Amino acid sequence: AATMPADYDRLMGLGNSELKGELTSRYDAAVTATTDSAVVAADNKRYVWASQAKAQCGIALGYLKSGEKDPVSIGKCVDAHDRLQEVALSAPVAPAAPEAPQVACNKGPFILFFDWNSSDITAEAVTTLDSLTATYPGCGGAAVTVSGYADRSGTDRYNQALSERRAETVKQFLAGRSIPESSVTARGFGETSPRVPTADGVRELQNRRVEITIQ
Repeated sequence: AATMPADYDRLMGLGNSELKGELTSRYDAAVTATTDSAVVAADNKRYVWASQAKAQCGIALGYLKSGEKDPVSIGKCVDAHDRLQEVALSAPVAPAAPEAPQVACNKGPFILFFDWNSSDITAEAVTTLDSLTATYPGCGGAAVTVSGYADRSGTDRYNQALSERRAETVKQFLAGRSIPESSVTARGFGETSPRVPTADGVRELQNRRVEITIQ
């Protein structure tokens, strides 16, 4: 004789109402499995056992409606449901999604230009700063140097202060983009080290700038 499932004797000893609940639970689980796209597409026998459990549990429930416990369909219902659960538990777990690649650090230099007599960050400069802050997480918290400059259209003293304001404005912008202030050193160099040498008093966009480097 065929070996009955371990839970068979317990189920056969239940009253019809309790047995109906047990069989219905197995039937519902089987129906759910047969409509699950993951079960249908799986390279194992989950769909086979789900289909058999659905059919046999359905037959057993049909007999039970007339007050009869059908040993064959009940045994097959329990067996198919148990096998479905075993295959589901042993099904391979989907591999974890690969980690996003780390952003490569861009050490610059990044150069920002300013309007005449202004320390306001322009729209073009924001684009450059966005590029810097996007790659900074890949730099491992490296130190950032912000150097401000001015052209020669004002006095030395005024241009020194203006270059410092420009550097500090950029430092605060970076702090607002999650680069710690403690990692940023901001200094002003006035009208020294021009990109384009000019006579005193000449306005030159290339010299009104902030240069940023990452160490």
